[in-house]
Amino acid sequence: MKTLKVKNLGPIGNAEVNFGDLTLFVGPQASGKSILLQLIKLIVDHRHIRRTLEQYGFIWGNDEYDILERYFGEGMGGIWHKQTEVTFDKKAYPITHLLPRKRVSIKDVQETLFYIPAQRVVCLQNGWPRFFTEYEGSVPYVLRHFSETLRQELERGFGKNKETDTIFPQTKRLKESLRKSFNDSIFHDAKIVIDKTSKKRFKLELGGSSIPFMAWSAGQKEFMPLLLSFYWLCPGSAVSRKDSIEYVIIEEPEMGLHPQAITSILLQVIDLMNRGYKVIISTHSPVLLEFAWAVQILQQQKAGAKELAELFELKQLTPALKDMFTNILENKLFKTYSFNRTSSKVNVKDISSLDAGSSDPSTSEWGGLSSFSTKASDIILKVANNEEQQD
Repeated sequence: MKTLKVKNLGPIGNAEVNFGDLTLFVGPQASGKSILLQLIKLIVDHRHIRRTLEQYGFIWGNDEYDILERYFGEGMGGIWHKQTEVTFDKKAYPITHLLPRKRVSIKDVQETLFYIPAQRVVCLQNGWPRFFTEYEGSVPYVLRHFSETLRQELERGFGKNKETDTIFPQTKRLKESLRKSFNDSIFHDAKIVIDKTSKKRFKLELGGSSIPFMAWSAGQKEFMPLLLSFYWLCPGSAVSRKDSIEYVIIEEPEMGLHPQAITSILLQVIDLMNRGYKVIISTHSPVLLEFAWAVQILQQQKAGAKELAELFELKQLTPALKDMFTNILENKLFKTYSFNRTSSKVNVKDISSLDAGSSDPSTSEWGGLSSFSTKASDIILKVANNEEQQD
């Protein structure tokens, strides 16, 4: 298990994160979740990041704070200062670690972390991923690189023959149960195709209508870059995963989605974990924590794949699904961390037990995600008791 320790980075006062096979980050806006997630990418992939920026005409340079602004975005260079301490996998990473030591060649650099940013829908301008260089300098690197990765994947893998003009559904992409889940919760028998009449863009075909990307529902637009990411991570061949990728970060996968669709995303996350990826997710949705809590209880009770299939209302437990669920229950570790602001700093706390009876509010209220429902239940119970007493 690898550990990240951070002190005094941006709003983060203190953080110690021991990563599991699935690691969840919860906390309010502007509490430092994205900064910490982008830091992980910078630590493990800084040589790949430098090579990519230089490939597109950017200068890496010899000023650490210029490098930080180029990576995190305009105005973000000051998040790292003299009191900042960063340790990953027992190795210290001072800011000077970012400075170039030798020229980076393409052959000896591989990407190890795939980052799916919260602003992902922005990359699909008019229904097609934008080029790396089309973004303003203030845009964080992770969004630029994500957009360019999707664009290259589409150019290489789709639109070359009639069969691959269809983006969804594709029989050779993703497991059948996942395709069905995405169809039932998001696309509702619609087909996603590449329209090439002018320039390439996505269209949704349903009931004789051909609907351009900008007219799709908010949930369908938000899900599209996620779908393309899953395609990239899960090659449609005998190869089950991208060899060099160890980590997958997904920011707010629930954005714009109904709880049923979020459940479908969780099924895909299980598939990613089963393929050997370590997944890190930031979320504002209690659905993901309910999932982590339920799986941990099933693990403690030595439950089987059948019970996990029931959680997702899967009527048929195929051998492939049984193997996948069994692997998750028997071999995978779940971790959850809450970002708590105290005065001017944010401290990151391990709340992995998700124990509703804990004396620690961060744990019992799941980082604040269940506090409203708990308060509502208490008020309703109080009102009901008062009515009973009056009767």
